[in-house]
Amino acid sequence: MFDTKFAIVLRDNLATWQELNVTAFLASGIVAQLPAIIGDPYRDAAGNLYNPMSIQPVIVLSADGATMAKIHQRSLERGVKTSLYVEEMFSTGHDVANREVFGKFGPDDAKVVGIALRAEKKLVDKIVKGARMHA
Repeated sequence: MFDTKFAIVLRDNLATWQELNVTAFLASGIVAQLPAIIGDPYRDAAGNLYNPMSIQPVIVLSADGATMAKIHQRSLERGVKTSLYVEEMFSTGHDVANREVFGKFGPDDAKVVGIALRAEKKLVDKIVKGARMHA
């Protein structure tokens, strides 16, 4: 049905609250990059209106730290724009501080805890190679 894939990969040693927080942040980045991914508002049988959501399923995967670093590097090598969350962002409390701590690391030393991307299916599959379905 879709020729693209929307995938989020989480490091496999996060606490549940961290997984949920990172997933929400990463998904918002993909939506900000690609607003056309959002469909129409929902309306229930009583006529109540609800927010629109993604038109495409999101696949959530997990991987160890070394695989996360490889996935990050592959995305950069292939020119795929991603949403990225690094470990140090857990210690901040707001957007400006997140950006500040994020900017202290490059691809070689970032402790990636989450990455999200949406691109052509085969390309996403190559980039996320080594990750497994999140359990």
